[in-house]
Amino acid sequence: MVSGVDRLGRVSSAAPSTPLAAVARRRFLLSGWPWRCLAYLLTTPAVALAVALPFVGLAAPWAVLVVWAGDGGYPQPLGKVLFLVALGAVLVVGLGPLAALAPAALERQRVRLVFTGPVVTAHRRPPAPGLWPWVRMRYTEAATWKAFAYACLLVVVVPVAYLLALIFVSLILVMLISPLMVRDSGDAVALGFSQITSVDQAMPYAVVGTVLLPAVPYLVAIVAGLHAALARSLLLGDHPDALRAQLVETARSRARLVDAFEAERRRIERDLHDGAQALLIDLTLRLGIARLDLPAGSPAAENVSRAHEQAKQLMAELRRLIRGIHPRVLTDRGLPAAFRELTEDTAVPVTITAELSHRPPPHVEVAAYFVVVEALNNIAKHADATQVGLTARLDSDRLVVEIVDDGRGGADPAGGSGLTGLADRVAVMDGRMLLSSPPGGPTIVRVELPCDKN
Repeated sequence: MVSGVDRLGRVSSAAPSTPLAAVARRRFLLSGWPWRCLAYLLTTPAVALAVALPFVGLAAPWAVLVVWAGDGGYPQPLGKVLFLVALGAVLVVGLGPLAALAPAALERQRVRLVFTGPVVTAHRRPPAPGLWPWVRMRYTEAATWKAFAYACLLVVVVPVAYLLALIFVSLILVMLISPLMVRDSGDAVALGFSQITSVDQAMPYAVVGTVLLPAVPYLVAIVAGLHAALARSLLLGDHPDALRAQLVETARSRARLVDAFEAERRRIERDLHDGAQALLIDLTLRLGIARLDLPAGSPAAENVSRAHEQAKQLMAELRRLIRGIHPRVLTDRGLPAAFRELTEDTAVPVTITAELSHRPPPHVEVAAYFVVVEALNNIAKHADATQVGLTARLDSDRLVVEIVDDGRGGADPAGGSGLTGLADRVAVMDGRMLLSSPPGGPTIVRVELPCDKN
C-alpha cells in the first residue's frame, strides 16, 4: 500500500486510510480491513489494562471510600473523607498525565493497524536536557493533557461501547446457532425477551441471524474506526509535510488575493482615468469656452465662471484620487518618478535618493510605493518633522526602502500611528519592516521587499 502527503497536506493513497472510509467501499468484505479492525479491537483490552493499573494505584484513596461504603463503614469523620477525596484528586490529576504517556505512545503504534496515514506525536522536545525541563514541558503542553483525557476515556467510555457491540454480535451468533442449542440441550433458550423450546421456533431466529451476519464486519469496522478517530484526534500531531504544504498554500492564496486586489485597483484607475477624467476634461473645456462667450460681469458669466472653477477643483481631486488608487506614472516610469511626483505636494520637504539598476517586479513597486505613501502620511500627522529623507535601492534580490525623518520620535506600533498597517502591508509581500524611533528622533523606517518574480 503506497501512501503519502500531497502538496496540500492531504493523504494521497489508492486505498482508504481509515475504517470509516473503507466501509463505504464495495469490496470491503474482501479486503483486509475487517481483519485489521478485529485485531485492533482484540488488542484494546491490553492497552486499557496498561492504563487502568497505574490509575487504580493513584485512585486508591477513592477506593478506600468505596470500600467503606460497601462495608457500611459510614458515617466517618468528615475531615477524613474530605482528605481522601482531595488526596485522590491530587494523585490522579497530578500524576495521571505522566502515567498516561506510556500507554499513549503504545496507542500511537497500535493505531497503525487501522490508519494508513502518517503517525506523528504531538509532544514537543524539551528546551534543555534533564528531568525538570522534561517534566515542565510535559505539564505545560496540550498533548500531555490530551493523552490524559484519552486514558480516562479508554478506561471509562470505551469499555461501554465495546460491551454494547459485543452484546449485539453475541446475540447474532446465538440466533444463528439457536437450532443446534435447542436440539442438543432440549432446554429453553432465551433470545432477548422471548424463549424458544423447539427447532421450529428457532429457525426464524436462525434466518435473521444469517441475514445479519454480514453486518458484523461492518460493525467491527465502525467501532474500530470511531475508536481510532478518537485516538488520532487526541494523540497524534500534524505531519510536518502537511504543515509545510498548508503554509505554502496559504502563501500562494495570499499572493493570489494580492494580485487580484492589485488588478482591481488598476481597473478602477483605468476606468477613472480614461472615462470619468476624460468627461470631466471635456466639461471643463466647454465651461471655459462658454465663459469667454458670455458678457463679462453678467450673472450668467459669474455662474459659468464659478462652475468652471469648481470643475477644475474637481479635476484636481480626481487626479489625487487616481494617484491614490494606482499612479499612472508608477506604471509608465517606475518608482523614482513616482516618488518625485508623490512628494511634490507634501508639506515637509523630502530628499529622494532612488537609483535602481533595473525595475523591480510590478507588485513590488506597488507595495513599495504605498508603503512610502503611508509612511509620509504618518510623518505629516504625528512626527512634527522638518525634513524627510527617502532612499530606495536594490540589495541583491531585495528592494530596500528607508524613510528617515527628524521629528520627535517615539513612534510605537501599538499607539495607533499607522505603523501596524504598514507592517501588515509589508508582511503580505513576505517582506520585513524595521523601526528605530527613540524619543527625540530621528525615526527610521526600513522596509525590505523580496524581488523574486515567482
